[in-house]
Amino acid sequence: MKRIMLCELNVSEGRDEAKIEEMRRALSGTDGVTVIEVNSDADHNRSVFSWIGSPEDVLAGAKNVSSKAIELIDMSAHHGSHPRMGAVDVAPFVPVRGVSTEEALAVAREYGKFLGGLGVPVFYYEDAATRPERKNLADIRKGQYEALPTKMKDEAWRPDEGPFAFVPKSGAAVTGVRFPLIAFNVNLRTNDLSVGKEIAKRMRFSSGGLRYCRAIALELEEKGMIQVSMNLTNYEKTSIPLAFDFVKSLADNYGVGVAESELVGPVPLAALEEVVRHCLRVRSFTAEQVIENYLLG
Repeated sequence: MKRIMLCELNVSEGRDEAKIEEMRRALSGTDGVTVIEVNSDADHNRSVFSWIGSPEDVLAGAKNVSSKAIELIDMSAHHGSHPRMGAVDVAPFVPVRGVSTEEALAVAREYGKFLGGLGVPVFYYEDAATRPERKNLADIRKGQYEALPTKMKDEAWRPDEGPFAFVPKSGAAVTGVRFPLIAFNVNLRTNDLSVGKEIAKRMRFSSGGLRYCRAIALELEEKGMIQVSMNLTNYEKTSIPLAFDFVKSLADNYGVGVAESELVGPVPLAALEEVVRHCLRVRSFTAEQVIENYLLG
């Protein structure tokens, strides 16, 4: 059985196509990795690089693309609608097949030491967290890049790797190991951010919404829409159809329509089983019915 790991590395650049291409080449030139997707969003000013391979090859890819990102991105001039803290903002490693959590943690920590060696303050989160208060990405990123000068004077925010100092150009990074997360966005036919914020508030678990849902509202200036941007942290308990139906019902209450939705990055096949069951009412559908699934061996 092949040992497969996934990395979904987020960088704070979604507008400069030349820089994005340089980072893509740094990643795709890594032996043994398969690049699944490079998703760039100009409103977010953010790109997500997703790739798979053996743990060793995935780590090499993370080092290559991160080195290029640190070289090219200047956080002191960065503006975008998506929360961010650094040039390499977050780099989650996800065991897919034949890789234990312990092996993935070793990869994340080696990557963290590498990034710290480049002069970037690094925080470990999720399964790699060294403190309970650092398990949640949103808690670490609170205040975003602009809060770093103050945080880096507080002993409670001493990073796990790298300098205990504000680094204006690179900002700070977060890395760790987590369950496959689904980045699912729903775009609303309105430019009223207050409506999006109310819907996001009712969606997210921290304010009484769906158990495994994190949600924020973002302005999409180019489209003239508001986006409810969600992370579904356990698709087995909070499915894509459940999240979509809830957003739609809330949007209907506010008299706005749903324009479109989007999935950012790769999605586990198991998560799409529920989409077929729910949307097509094929109650007995399983991934074993997908022919290409047998090509994995």
